Amino acid sequence: MKASLPTRLLLIVQLIAAIRVIARLIASANGQRIVTVTPDTSLSPGSVTVIVPVLNEAKRLGPCLEGLIAQPGIVTSILVVDGGSRDGTQALVERFGARDSRIRLVDAAPVPDDWNGKTWGLQVGWEQLDPDTAWVLTVDADVRPRPALVASLLGHAATTGLEAFSVATPQRLSGGGEAIVHPALLATLVYRYGIPGSATTDVDAVQANGQCFLARVDALQRIGGFWSGRGAISEDVTIARSLVARGVAVGFFEPADGVELVDVEMYDGWRDAWRNWTRSLPMRDHHSGPRWWVRMLDMTLTMGLPIVVLLASVRRLRSGSPDRQLLIRLNIGLVAMRYGVAAGLRRAYRETPPTSWLAPLLDPAACVKLWLAALRRHHEWRGRLIVRATEHSVLPIGEAPPP
Repeated sequence: MKASLPTRLLLIVQLIAAIRVIARLIASANGQRIVTVTPDTSLSPGSVTVIVPVLNEAKRLGPCLEGLIAQPGIVTSILVVDGGSRDGTQALVERFGARDSRIRLVDAAPVPDDWNGKTWGLQVGWEQLDPDTAWVLTVDADVRPRPALVASLLGHAATTGLEAFSVATPQRLSGGGEAIVHPALLATLVYRYGIPGSATTDVDAVQANGQCFLARVDALQRIGGFWSGRGAISEDVTIARSLVARGVAVGFFEPADGVELVDVEMYDGWRDAWRNWTRSLPMRDHHSGPRWWVRMLDMTLTMGLPIVVLLASVRRLRSGSPDRQLLIRLNIGLVAMRYGVAAGLRRAYRETPPTSWLAPLLDPAACVKLWLAALRRHHEWRGRLIVRATEHSVLPIGEAPPP
């Protein structure tokens, strides 16, 4: 039976994408991880300021602040920057401030219309830094720091010589539904960028997580603090890319096995994850060039299409042209690889309900959702409109931010 041209073309492009993804996974398989450094480390004291941008976080912020006040004296200031909360967040921060003088509430309201609200909070915190601060650690309200977190991050910085890196934070899932949605979305990152464990000086290869991001003040000064993320949908990635564009190597690392440094309760349920994470997960910004599109195509061809191809070919599993048979075998192999990735992703979670094995079935929808989000400029987050900046609406490299 003669093969059709579309079948042959799909076979070729899927095979090329599979080779690229497999090479990406192999190259990143044995990366570095963050190990524990005890809080009584000999690292110089008084060198870290933590910035926590918040907006209506009264239900989640308490455990975060409990973890931060457990950090040793190398953390001299904890700036909780509020963008206009109306749920009692300020009162909560003031109660913690009475327990630990390092905690200070900073009023950042109102947020300018042309700013991403989180980035505005980070920038306001940046402008409040003590002149003696050497490092800035950004932490989200849903992060649960352990006492050894900051000392271990500084130890990792000393070991690697890096000026900026973030943590692939272990996640806590809300239940069986999120255990399907969250791993499917997380896999889209692995297929596009590989496994955390290295630093890069390639803007296109940057991974970053603003939930727990450590950077030297000297490095951030090169890009005006957090200014470059003002119009970003995925502000942490845009800021990291801006650092790389100025010659700063940026890393992305997981904690080592058994190391308890931090975890995150990121979403309230599967609907929350599906609606809100997909807004930023495409990681498209003014830095995104042709290779960004290639990575998205790699993900679509090797993660989103295999189940669709196999379902469409269910009547031809033992018949059809040689090319059709090769296409079916290739996609069976891609599904098997996907389940291998799913097994590897289990270490990204504190607990993994059995429903996590259903995550690959959601892959086609996850890929479509990312494409739709990537092609949109206008997004909504907590009632605020966020418009993804174009190349012409962000601070050009080398130009100082306005006063």
